[in-house]
Amino acid sequence: MLLRLRGKTEADISAQRIVSGKSWDEYCDTLKAAGAALVFPGAPTDPFNQAEGYRYLARLARSGLEAFLENADPRAPVLARPVHETVKMGSDNPDNYYQNATISGQYEYRISGTRGTVHYLGFGTQKGNYTDGGGMPPTGYIEASQLQLEPDGSFALLLSCNKPATGNWLPMEPGTNLLIVRQTFADRATERIAELKIERLGGDSHPGMVTPQGLDKGLNTAGLLVAGASMLFAKWARDFQKHTNQLPRFSQDVSNAAGGDPNIAYYHSYWTLAPDEALVIDSDIPDCDAWNFQLDNHWLESLDYRYFTIHVNKFTAKYRPNGSVRVVVAHQDPGVPNWINTVGHDCGVMSWRWIRAKSHPQPEPRVVKLAAVGKLP
Repeated sequence: MLLRLRGKTEADISAQRIVSGKSWDEYCDTLKAAGAALVFPGAPTDPFNQAEGYRYLARLARSGLEAFLENADPRAPVLARPVHETVKMGSDNPDNYYQNATISGQYEYRISGTRGTVHYLGFGTQKGNYTDGGGMPPTGYIEASQLQLEPDGSFALLLSCNKPATGNWLPMEPGTNLLIVRQTFADRATERIAELKIERLGGDSHPGMVTPQGLDKGLNTAGLLVAGASMLFAKWARDFQKHTNQLPRFSQDVSNAAGGDPNIAYYHSYWTLAPDEALVIDSDIPDCDAWNFQLDNHWLESLDYRYFTIHVNKFTAKYRPNGSVRVVVAHQDPGVPNWINTVGHDCGVMSWRWIRAKSHPQPEPRVVKLAAVGKLP
């Protein structure tokens, strides 16, 4: 109303902000302010962890610009990889192949492709983002086991607010703005990912021309992603330190609000080890679709799984005679199965997941001397 009284529109204001440079200045100011996450209570302040922290912020900036400037038009959605081998956040799962697309509840979309052989495939719609303080609650979810597939493994999936009479359907709401696709490997070396494409129905799927208003909004949101995500996970890391070297179950509601998979029971905590210590985790294994354990740095980035063994899952683990599993986190190879490499870190976050489990056994961690690991019963 105030803008109308002044004879201006939001587009006019954005144009002024672009021409004056204010949009860019505020984006840079937001990036600068995001550095507060690196000195948040509980954050390690040594040069190594701080260097990883600044790299983390730079990675978030890269992801934010890709998401909110390059792939931000819901009229021409793009299935992109916002989190991968060199962009990480929120205890990203090394077994996952993540894809996102910007969508809108005012349109309808179709995903088509082939199922592939990847162990788990799930599609979710969400609203909100890390920048608005309201989380990212789900608005719909469907997994591959619920899809009607053609004999050759191909399928089509409709995304809409209204349920169709027939066919595969992924619900949306008017406020839906994001599609998340999770593909989870049992064995990356032998499985094929699902080959997918997305298109908007009822249009040409061409993106619109760049506009001052779109660029102004994109820069603002990209900057807020860096500041919002880094601060959210800085708070998580601080809270996890209250139960260091333990693995209590994480709140499912909090997980869902942050974009977690509703079919997964999460156990998040903090770990810290002296050079001569190891963290031994014993757990029974439930009837489940999959499970895994991973090690992260303080900033909730998975450690570099391309070159080091920093996680183990249902299919790669070696089991004990009674069917249980023992995972050992240590700075050096203790000569026992399921060793998780700390990759030069002495602290960070750890995560355990039960995926579609019929029960949820409590993993039991304990700190022991590294020299004693091989002598444990």
